[in-house]
Amino acid sequence: MGVFDSLRRKRGKPGVLRAASKQDTSHLDEWAAARTGVEAYVEPKTNVTDTTVVLVAHDGEWTRRRIADLDAAFAFGKKRSIPVYEVNRVGLPQRMRDYIARQKREGRA
Repeated sequence: MGVFDSLRRKRGKPGVLRAASKQDTSHLDEWAAARTGVEAYVEPKTNVTDTTVVLVAHDGEWTRRRIADLDAAFAFGKKRSIPVYEVNRVGLPQRMRDYIARQKREGRA
């Protein structure tokens, strides 16, 4: 047994995507409840990540977590009265890019 074998086992199998968990959903719930003007942007599944949802607040602050699928994202938004958009159709909002740029300028990113 090698020195790093125990670390490798905790990560899961290589090439296998981690599914959305209850912790992901609870993080999204708490984040959305603590901010105003929140919108959801669904990013499709890729070879590297499962389907994700990006929540963006009115000031551009954002968070990203896995979600089961597009239908789950729409259900999440409907339950919380949050508009849901598909990133492939509308892109991510400019206020999010502006927020990231502000964070970089201030040395927080």
